[in-house]
Amino acid sequence: MQDRRISPIRLYVKYLSIAVLAIVSLGCKSQPAAIANADNNNTLLWEVSGNGLAKPSYVLGTMHILCAQDANLSPQLRQVLDAVAQVYLEVDMDDLGQMFGSLKAMAMRDGTTLSDLLTPEEYQRVEAFFNKKGPLPFKMLERYKPMLLSAMVVEQQLPCEKANGVEMMLMAEATSRKQEIKGLETMEFQAGLFDSIPYSVQAKELLKAIDSMGNEKASIDSLLLAYRQQDLALIEKVSMMDDGAVGGNLELLLYGRNRNWAAQFGPIAQKMPTLFAVGAAHLPGSQGLLDLLRKQGYTLRPLKNETNIKTKSL
Repeated sequence: MQDRRISPIRLYVKYLSIAVLAIVSLGCKSQPAAIANADNNNTLLWEVSGNGLAKPSYVLGTMHILCAQDANLSPQLRQVLDAVAQVYLEVDMDDLGQMFGSLKAMAMRDGTTLSDLLTPEEYQRVEAFFNKKGPLPFKMLERYKPMLLSAMVVEQQLPCEKANGVEMMLMAEATSRKQEIKGLETMEFQAGLFDSIPYSVQAKELLKAIDSMGNEKASIDSLLLAYRQQDLALIEKVSMMDDGAVGGNLELLLYGRNRNWAAQFGPIAQKMPTLFAVGAAHLPGSQGLLDLLRKQGYTLRPLKNETNIKTKSL
């Protein structure tokens, strides 16, 4: 496994999920050449039309942390990017002022550190892990909210040496097209979500993640396979299997945010055609973003999204 040490600001971009440039006018964006429907609705790329929209907008399901070879953009998605005027991610990852201003939000409140939440023996186990595999010196990490550290543990379990995220690929493509990237949420808001889950619960989940390293391969493989197959039903099933801090806080981390994004969709898409790219787990289910948009009266069409990613088990 290669050394994945990165700067604090990059670390924030990668792990606060739980994931640009010139202001553009409406311009003369043309509709993309007809994109075929996806077979069996197995796709992470959806066209949204009707309900007062002059032109369609689009929704894409992403994963924030992937093996680099899986972070691919399909030809169909590139056609969509040619047709839209802007891209909305969960947060505006190109706003450096917002990033630097939110770094303090990574830390637990009231000066709390991991040593306040764990026994000395538990603390030593966590310290040993991050001193060996952490992206930053442990002294910098021990004040971070434990759920952020858990995301780092997950990345260490990816079956590859180089990690990337779809959002970074989208940013590069938007840059080449001189499209603006915006955020549905602020980084400060996302960081604040983790203040609503007791730090002691988060710390226990972090310890569990570290202690189970090597035993979670089946779960990681299932999630990656569901993403590669673009199987929304399977993505929902795997996401619901979490019995820890995430699974116990779905209203906070998933459903409430879905409703907020669905409410923002209309005012944004009515102004200009937009690609909305959010974590794939936000799309499926009766409380997922896709069904919420249908309930608002939009027509959703599943689009082919041929990423050329192998779908066999890892």
